[in-house]
Amino acid sequence: MYSTGSYSSIFFATGDLNKDSRLDIVVVNNDTGSIDILLGRYGGFQNQTTYSVGSDPYFVAVADFNNDTHLDIVVVNYNSNDVSVLLGYGNGSFAEQTRYSAGYVPSFVAVGDFNNDTRQDIIVTNSRSSYVSVLLGYGNGSFTNETRHSVGNSPISVAVGDCNNDTRLDIVVTNYGSNDVSVLLGYGDGSFAEQTRYSVGSDPYFVAVGDFNNDTRLDIVVANYRSDDVSVLLGYGNGSFAEQTRYLVGSSPYSLAVGDFNNDTRLDIVVTNYDSNDVSILLGYGNGSFAEQTRYLVGSSPSSVAVALPVSLPIPTIEPEEDLHFMECSPTPSVSPILSQISSLLSALSLSTPSPSPTPILF
Repeated sequence: MYSTGSYSSIFFATGDLNKDSRLDIVVVNNDTGSIDILLGRYGGFQNQTTYSVGSDPYFVAVADFNNDTHLDIVVVNYNSNDVSVLLGYGNGSFAEQTRYSAGYVPSFVAVGDFNNDTRQDIIVTNSRSSYVSVLLGYGNGSFTNETRHSVGNSPISVAVGDCNNDTRLDIVVTNYGSNDVSVLLGYGDGSFAEQTRYSVGSDPYFVAVGDFNNDTRLDIVVANYRSDDVSVLLGYGNGSFAEQTRYLVGSSPYSLAVGDFNNDTRLDIVVTNYDSNDVSILLGYGNGSFAEQTRYLVGSSPSSVAVALPVSLPIPTIEPEEDLHFMECSPTPSVSPILSQISSLLSALSLSTPSPSPTPILF
């Protein structure tokens, strides 16, 4: 068990923060206005180191914002309407935060080079609004003021990818209040075309992209919190998408990730189910459709999941090394590794204890 020092550790990000070829974790502590760093070591993780961020932090991402080859951190703070950027020293420690204004009640953040200058930029969803904020990076760890782009009602999460094969990054946003997703095609200069919206399930929360039918075109998958399913929208490769196909999962799907869990070169989906305390695995057929879910119990109120290669995950009992693993996070104050068989060997690192959990933050 690894303490996170908080009863509302909701989302997390992973990366090699100290360049030792082991996976490290950044955990957001919503109730304490902080993040915890858990550095990987052989057989587990070190005790957490805590850094202050803004008010009610919610989501986190890692990237190199100042081109020094060290991973940095960006956190969205939904009660202070800003993002915190913490620059990494490359040894697992970080400078104090610098904060940048975002929109009203920011919820999620994603990173990408939106203006093709080889510098990482930030995009933020603002959940009590109908727009997203883009902050372009200067390449020295600082950012421009936000530029806003219209989306649907109550945008929650965002994914980044090239949806029309023009080598420019585009964005896909879940609109919790209008039951759809917005696709904004990038011009490659940091600006975006007007949105195109596609219907999904009820209260869409989390979105990811991947090529689910092996046609080299990006597709979309969305976790629909209220309708207990996921929506898959296949891409045509020109920035437009087919109508959704929906697949049942557990109760209140909160987040998801994609990866090849059974080594058949076809992308699969893992979903955290907040109210049924489990994860759903949907194995892909490689033609854009998926098998019925298989569910696995995890910790209390799982809210976040990530996929990683075990060569970076220092749990020595796992082999072979080419199998994918996932980690899931529950808003409770500790971390416990658990191993499961999912076709081939699959493992989950669960942030969970039997202590009380807060209700999910739905905007």
